[in-house]
Amino acid sequence: MTGQPNIVLVNCDDLGYGDLGCYGSLRNHTPTIDRLAAEGLRFTDFYMASPVCSPSRGAMLTGSYPPRIGFGSFDGMPVLFPGQGIGLNPDEVTIAEILRDAGYRTKCVGKWHCGDQPEFLPTRFGFDSYYGLPYSNDMGIQVTKPGWEFLDGKYPPLPLMFDDEVIEQQPDQAALTERYVEESLRFIRSSGTTPFFLYFAHLYVHVPIYVQHRFEHESDNGRYGAAVACIDWALAVLLHELDRLGLADDTIVIFTSDNGSRAQGEGGSNDPLRSHKATTWEGGQRVPCIVRWPGHVPAGTITNEIATSMDFLPTLRRAATAGRSAGGDDGPVIDGRDLTEVLLDPANARSPHEAFLYYWMNDLEAIRVGRWKLHLSKHGAEINELYDLHLDVAEANDVHTAHPDVVADLLAHAERARRDLGDARLGVTGSGVRAPGRVVHPHPLTTFDPAHPYSIAMYDLGDRG
Repeated sequence: MTGQPNIVLVNCDDLGYGDLGCYGSLRNHTPTIDRLAAEGLRFTDFYMASPVCSPSRGAMLTGSYPPRIGFGSFDGMPVLFPGQGIGLNPDEVTIAEILRDAGYRTKCVGKWHCGDQPEFLPTRFGFDSYYGLPYSNDMGIQVTKPGWEFLDGKYPPLPLMFDDEVIEQQPDQAALTERYVEESLRFIRSSGTTPFFLYFAHLYVHVPIYVQHRFEHESDNGRYGAAVACIDWALAVLLHELDRLGLADDTIVIFTSDNGSRAQGEGGSNDPLRSHKATTWEGGQRVPCIVRWPGHVPAGTITNEIATSMDFLPTLRRAATAGRSAGGDDGPVIDGRDLTEVLLDPANARSPHEAFLYYWMNDLEAIRVGRWKLHLSKHGAEINELYDLHLDVAEANDVHTAHPDVVADLLAHAERARRDLGDARLGVTGSGVRAPGRVVHPHPLTTFDPAHPYSIAMYDLGDRG
């Protein structure tokens, strides 16, 4: 690897393993994403470090499991909510900071969800500029859904931000993706000969789904399929711009999702995986991931090696520094591993991971070593189930009693993990955990003002994510 490639990291919201044509979907139309896979490397066993958004995103940006950075639980909640006094600790080092220090221009567009207080916004973590929503798109003034009444009085108007300022409240969500694309093109065009890092974090397909009529009109899968089509369109525009500027061969493009899709029957699909978002079954954390880098990553290749979003940090560090400072020894301890060999030689390289840990909040719920996955608990309840993911990706056939030696080996791995990262269910505090960032007097970014000319006074869909 030589030179400094541009980097475009596209992270979708709640997009499932089975939602793309190149991963087997017959319901959604994704020609651009499928072409990206044909021109790059597609992962079959790629994981996010959490099945929900705030810990997933914090882990990806820092290269560390959520419990390590204090992102397992947010005062008892699994994700961050508006006005909470918690966020990424300023001492954490993100991908953006590493790349900025290596000479890159950096931009975050879209959903952040790693803290909405001034101390926790993207511009404090290596991004030169930010444009987007600081948290999920269902955290604005929205029609009540039965069972969510306790939250409706707490949500302020949804803020659209530029850098550290709120520039619009209650924006038209159907128009946001187009606005995000426009801002991204402006950033790419203004970079000139300076390498750039664009982190494009979609609001789709998180509910509520508001989408332009043209996508919904052409969809065979309702508003969900329309949102997937809009994601595909946005990628097409970005790739076209890279081609137009002659940058395609000098740009790493990564496409992935923050966790699995919501419950089946709502348009999304994690097929052939079991279960959905907010669970540590495969459907909650195994997600699509495609990497294209012409001339470096072989086109049209597939790898079954275990990889994670936490690997982006050390891998992109190495790409940006031409092999220098490729590890994480000069900063906080991280859990990501350098995937360079897997990217360059997917037919022969092996995963750098000995084990992968599945955490729900601060509970260690499962562990994978090679083909084997051992489940330890589910949302506080102990279970003992073993699955051979090479033969049974749907986790349908428990072979716990047939392989006591495998169970013993994975339990030993789990004990080592607990000593490092903890396990709240068992009352174990890990020695390697760090504190999240906190502020003493947090406040929401917006407050309701009856005299304000909101674009959308109240979002009329009751869907909550």
